[in-house]
Amino acid sequence: MISTAGVPMAHEDENRAVAATGTGQGTPPGYGHSDLRIDIAGDASGPVVAGNHNVVIDADHGSTVTLLVEGEHPQPVRRAQVALLPRRQAAPLGRDAELRRLAAAVREGGPVQVWGAPGVGKSALLRHTARSLAPGADGVVFLDAAGREPEDLAQDIFEACYEARDYAPSSPELRRLMGDIKVTVYVDNAEFSAEGLRNLMDAAPDATFVVAGRERTLLGEGSALHLEGIDQHAALELLARELGRPVAPEPEYDTAAILWETAVGRPLLLLRAAALTRLDPSGRAVLPRPGDVADLLPLLFDRLEDGPLRALHLLATLQDAELDPAHVGALTDASDASALCVRLTDLGLAEQTEGGYRVVPDVAPALRERGLEPFPVDRLSDHFAEWIARPSTTAAQVAQHARALEQVAELAEQAGRPELAVRIVRAASPALARSLRFGVWGRLLERGLPAAQRAGDQQAVAYFTHERGIRNLLTGRRVMAGVLLAEAAYLWQQLGDLHGANAAAGAQQYVPPTTTGTPVTGPHTDGAAQSLNAGGGPDPASAHAGTTHGAGSPVEPGTAAHQAGTPVDPGTTAHQAGVSVDPSTAAHQAAAPVDPGTAAHQAGLHQAGTSGAAGAHGTAGAHGATAATGATGATGATAAGATAAGASTAGASTAGASTASMALMKVIALIVAVVIGGIAIQQAQASRDSSGTSPSAGPTGLAGVWRGSDGKMYEFKDSGTGSYTQTGTDVCGNTGAVELTGSNGTYTTTGSLYDINGGSCGAVIGEVTTTLTLSASGDSAQLTSEMTSSSDQYEQVQCYSCGTITLTREQ
Repeated sequence: MISTAGVPMAHEDENRAVAATGTGQGTPPGYGHSDLRIDIAGDASGPVVAGNHNVVIDADHGSTVTLLVEGEHPQPVRRAQVALLPRRQAAPLGRDAELRRLAAAVREGGPVQVWGAPGVGKSALLRHTARSLAPGADGVVFLDAAGREPEDLAQDIFEACYEARDYAPSSPELRRLMGDIKVTVYVDNAEFSAEGLRNLMDAAPDATFVVAGRERTLLGEGSALHLEGIDQHAALELLARELGRPVAPEPEYDTAAILWETAVGRPLLLLRAAALTRLDPSGRAVLPRPGDVADLLPLLFDRLEDGPLRALHLLATLQDAELDPAHVGALTDASDASALCVRLTDLGLAEQTEGGYRVVPDVAPALRERGLEPFPVDRLSDHFAEWIARPSTTAAQVAQHARALEQVAELAEQAGRPELAVRIVRAASPALARSLRFGVWGRLLERGLPAAQRAGDQQAVAYFTHERGIRNLLTGRRVMAGVLLAEAAYLWQQLGDLHGANAAAGAQQYVPPTTTGTPVTGPHTDGAAQSLNAGGGPDPASAHAGTTHGAGSPVEPGTAAHQAGTPVDPGTTAHQAGVSVDPSTAAHQAAAPVDPGTAAHQAGLHQAGTSGAAGAHGTAGAHGATAATGATGATGATAAGATAAGASTAGASTAGASTASMALMKVIALIVAVVIGGIAIQQAQASRDSSGTSPSAGPTGLAGVWRGSDGKMYEFKDSGTGSYTQTGTDVCGNTGAVELTGSNGTYTTTGSLYDINGGSCGAVIGEVTTTLTLSASGDSAQLTSEMTSSSDQYEQVQCYSCGTITLTREQ
């Protein structure tokens, strides 16, 4: 991402208000087939709160956001004792030594990492430990991290420890709330990087974490327990338990001993060997030969009846996703799906979770090797889309099955049916947002957008772009939020959906330009349940009323909010967004949506101007349909002392060869983001009002206040030397005067391009020139920006949002 400084600066009215709707909720019974359609549930029961943002989920036009004011913040109530335990199961055999080591490590305060090969018994040990060891001073929490994001697990921990309906605290607030809570947190299937685990543990700083996964990642931190296979005595006990009788003397005892050795003591393989014995069609119950250990799965498949095999086929199609037995029954027409799932678990082919059942990891590839086709994706899509749309389906249930929904969307794309992927993601998105599980919500949205582009569904493209913008705003990535919301506003406007355009434009008020420097006082409104993913994080800086502050500093509600230097995601279209700009002008430089796998495009930010309303916190404002066409309304009605910030941003893309993977693209966005203080305009107006004088009757060059076709206000001051100046702060935190020089009604200025892919302004990589040309009457002007140079490594950068807007003289 590139930031541009030194271009004319717009005065942006603040305090825009927005509106919305919601999502439906339900249980998982079966469904038949239906005609293809998007199933969108009805209104939500109420808004959710993320950080300092009040969010109303709209399943049709995109969600809307307002800032909370004093007294509106939720007050979480701490639970007296936390007890979120795993399901009860038999004690693992042969693990007495490991249990003692775990108990000692937990007493020391952790963190503790249990790691080992698949099937070695990590989950069984962790679950037993969570139930058998003394809990922390404030209780115990058990979580399954399979297919989940650290930020969603952090929200799970918070909700286990607090009563706080529909509230996701910001990252700093979460740490404050969890700061003195001493719970022991067990996390199974924690296949995260070291940074991901640290971010999760930071969310509950005084908790003791015990995590289990395949690899050891917390090197040099806490204790690590490498779990290996059980000893021979425990293996014989396990076989006897599963067979329902002692292991017989010769020759079965010798066979069992060799099986243990061949299986390297892994309980899962021994469990399957015992299961195969029980399924022996001869009725002799003979243990398999040791040489059959590698072929246990095919042998088990051969002995399964049609019902269990169909259920296994379904679970294997969804891979690592857990599924409630009700879904298994509906999709396989099984009369007793719970019994089927238990049977598969007893055979070592599936595993029971807190939310249902999922296939054991090595089963899915073994089934594929047998040529078994995936479960029909159209049936999966029909079933889940209709289930989500049921009024009785809760947001929590949808979130619990989010991994399954993600797998269905992926299968649909692989089958060349992007419209089915759109259907699933569109149906699930509102519920996932309401569940406050922003990690998996983001994953689904990232899958839905390219699917909608491939399907040619422009309404879904606008919706997914809008919701990605809202999510980035809520998770603290404000630059990316601005880019996406501007893009969404333009797309909604192109579709004629003023509700969506207004919602996107209204949300942009929370992504103005940033600076760094001295903190200001006031209620904290950094406003995000910030992402705990590696590489995620809050914006580095913000700007307010001429004073500045760093990340996480207090901000007065209603003043210019924050913006982040976060890397821009590839895959969106490129244009100078401006929902407030007349598309007939050259201000958009719009590029049609493209497949992110074939071109590298990026959206630019151009905030819409809507009216601000005076008030101590500045949370209300006039926001009507005119916001989509450029009206700014009462420009002087901002909260006292607030800086009204405007941002004009640009998108750019690399023009090099396309790649098949969006993640591998080199995408660069140009951001033109320089602000002018609203105080100067307010003071000038106040001075004129108090003196009783009026503006000069005739045009005086550029001097005065102008209204742009982008909906913003521009002020130019005569320097007395034939040039004109503006004073303000750009997105990189550079404060100073921008000078436009020239003659005969044409004036220019040049600004620098900064690389801000690292999250803040880096090297200067080129220049953008802005030219302002007065009309013959002097009452209007054309303002045009274009990239005039770039450094060698950026030779192929193309500015998509450089263009022209019209200015009309106000004063």
